[in-house]
Amino acid sequence: MKSKDLIKRRHALALAFAGTMLGAVPALAQDFPVKPVRIIVGQAAGGGMDSLARLIGAKLAEALKQPVVVENKVGAGGIIGTDFVAKSPADGYTLLMGPIGNMVFTPILTPKLRYDAQKDFTPVALVATFPLLMMVNSKLPITTVPELVAYVKANPAKANYGGSGPAFQFATEQFKIKTQTSGEFIQYKSMSETITALISGDLLSAFVDPGPAALGLADGRLRAIAVTSPTSFAELPTVPTMSSVGLPELQMQFWAGLFVPAGTPAAVIKRLETEINRITALPEMAQRMASIHVQPASGNSQHLTKLLNDDLVKWRQVARIANIKPNE
Repeated sequence: MKSKDLIKRRHALALAFAGTMLGAVPALAQDFPVKPVRIIVGQAAGGGMDSLARLIGAKLAEALKQPVVVENKVGAGGIIGTDFVAKSPADGYTLLMGPIGNMVFTPILTPKLRYDAQKDFTPVALVATFPLLMMVNSKLPITTVPELVAYVKANPAKANYGGSGPAFQFATEQFKIKTQTSGEFIQYKSMSETITALISGDLLSAFVDPGPAALGLADGRLRAIAVTSPTSFAELPTVPTMSSVGLPELQMQFWAGLFVPAGTPAAVIKRLETEINRITALPEMAQRMASIHVQPASGNSQHLTKLLNDDLVKWRQVARIANIKPNE
């Protein structure tokens, strides 16, 4: 009888402990955060994603009343840092600054990727968007997109494009599909190399980030003939949008958002989402983000989830039509 009583007592204690732990989960989420938070950036320090993470992180630390540390885990085009967050505890203390490249283009191009952008993460909030500028050498007799299309069709042997990553290749292929033109895409190691190739005349045209584009625009060696934003780009208000030149399908806003590992408590996600959306809406953030050539954006977890899912569908279709081969 004594052994049976002991077993019953142990069983009762186990049930009580389990109940206590289940009851503690909401309390832990409600008390979040009780220690420093980190934002993982898969790109190098000093770059656009790093600068964006530090801008958000500084304000988030004030709101959470806990340090927010930005850590750069660089390698494999951002895969190492992204995978690190996917494998981190789902407690809200490790966030990813996730650009469209690592969350959309890399999964499309890398069949054996170590993370699944849709299954391994929960989107928290959209933080920034940025358009691309279509650039040509200012010495060319091309001042508009229709003139570029006409030039390419008349001189197919001279039609080549370039860029420093898959985002620019996908944008270029979308342009070729919608304008029914052809041309070789040349992959460069960096955007600065792409700019140099445009200036030297080795490239006919390229989609370029607004920041690097400023280098060639300032001295007049390059010309911006269109911007992919839905409305005029504040930094270059005279540059026409793709929609205004008759190519609404080339309206493209690339983005960056904050993500947490899948399974993070909903209450923690809601707290982070609320604070981040409040931060990106601050007037001072518009000025600070303009300095790194991005635009503040607001979007909750559901909005960013839809954006991620829609972009994966859209760009997979472009890859199929353009026959973009996955990396081996």
